[in-house]
Amino acid sequence: MSPTHQVIIIGAGFGGLGMAIRLKEQGQDDLLLIEKGHDVGGCWRDNTYPGAACDVPSHLYSYSFERHYPWSRRFAPQQEIFAYQQYCARKYDIYRHIRFNTEVADARYQDDTGTWQVTLTNGDILTCKALITATGQLNQPAYPPLAGIEDFQGAHFHSARWNHDIDLTGKTVAVVGTGASAIQFVPEVAKQAARVKLFQRSAAHVIAKPDRPYHSLEHRLLKWLPATQTLDRLRIYAANESRVLGFTSLQQAMKIYEWLFKRHLRKQIADPALREKLTPDYPMGCKRILMSNDYYPALAKDHVDVINHGIASVDATGLTDTDGTHHQADVIIYGTGFRATDFLTPMTVIGRDGQDLNQAWQDGAEAYLGITVRGFPNLFMLYGPNTNLGHNSIIYMLESQIHYVRQCLAEMDEQGLRALEVRDTVQAQFNDDVQRKIRATVWDKGCHSWYKTDSGKNTNNWPGFTFDYRRLTRHVNWSDYELVR
Repeated sequence: MSPTHQVIIIGAGFGGLGMAIRLKEQGQDDLLLIEKGHDVGGCWRDNTYPGAACDVPSHLYSYSFERHYPWSRRFAPQQEIFAYQQYCARKYDIYRHIRFNTEVADARYQDDTGTWQVTLTNGDILTCKALITATGQLNQPAYPPLAGIEDFQGAHFHSARWNHDIDLTGKTVAVVGTGASAIQFVPEVAKQAARVKLFQRSAAHVIAKPDRPYHSLEHRLLKWLPATQTLDRLRIYAANESRVLGFTSLQQAMKIYEWLFKRHLRKQIADPALREKLTPDYPMGCKRILMSNDYYPALAKDHVDVINHGIASVDATGLTDTDGTHHQADVIIYGTGFRATDFLTPMTVIGRDGQDLNQAWQDGAEAYLGITVRGFPNLFMLYGPNTNLGHNSIIYMLESQIHYVRQCLAEMDEQGLRALEVRDTVQAQFNDDVQRKIRATVWDKGCHSWYKTDSGKNTNNWPGFTFDYRRLTRHVNWSDYELVR
């Protein structure tokens, strides 16, 4: 007989860890986390590229129940965030619940028992009463379809799968993409490589990053007066939360950030021609706004070239752009982001009456509150469709979802429910409202971004305040669900 658990959580990043910690506090010890990697951490374990760091201040990019942590600087680097997650997993005794180096092939709802059957890629079969996915939106690297890449004789890799065995010293490095990862690793690559060729499909809006180390006096103050860290957390939250107005109902407010962007670009790039190349042709905020103090100075160096043409093909020695110019390269690095709209891939998820989730989402992923999906009872998602943010800490959203899922699981236990499933009309109305609000945001102003599917549907972003989302998830409205006893 296959092992049975009350709860199985897929993924041990911030979402999965937080969910497990809160469930254990609730008295639920019969839980299993399935993690494809060798440790906790999710994207903060995987993204080890040079310069990797967070763009949300450390005091807010942390759990509310574990906020007093000795961060070294205002914006934590990757290694510290990863260490913080390991610390939380140890402190709350989560490691013993995790099965590492394990992947889920498919999950199938069993109509006759009201349970989920989870098949692993090694053939093992597990069952559970409730299945929670915490796989994130930034876990499947997106590789550009470059014709002829198989002929390239040098190394090529994605920033999320950085090849640390490759020494870039003295080499010509071609970087494809100018997203959030690229603006962090390009300055580091430029310190080593003899030449860097940056292929830019579209320029990014980059503003200054107010980062600095914390002084020893500040560390002592934070240790002996922990309320100061709590107050700083509230200050950061309030400042960040106000920014959503520029994306949604008060887009004129984005002019402040446009001014900050232009000032930053003007101060750091003296060459008018290069400034022109680095000026986006879409409204600010339509794509993710980035922060860096060393990206523009790196691009201004003599050995760094910014190429505004697309890539037509690749051969053994380099890349040919759409203008017909061949660019020699020893190494190609992809800074092309993630397949963020491909939720839960590559797993197969089969719900009630044999419904395939990929088929249900063929027009773009959607869920009620980003958490539950009609036709898939007892399935809960963390960081699901339309719960991503462009202005604040995703951990705040995750904790709202964790609180909501805890209520659902507690009700299932108390009432002896066989199944809990969102009503079709409730999910449809919620997503109609979300898409209507998104159409009025800056994200729908004509640019192509990772927030959208190929058809143009924004399946990723939450179009409002995070405190509104918390209000919606604070208490479960049981009339939204069909409860099967």
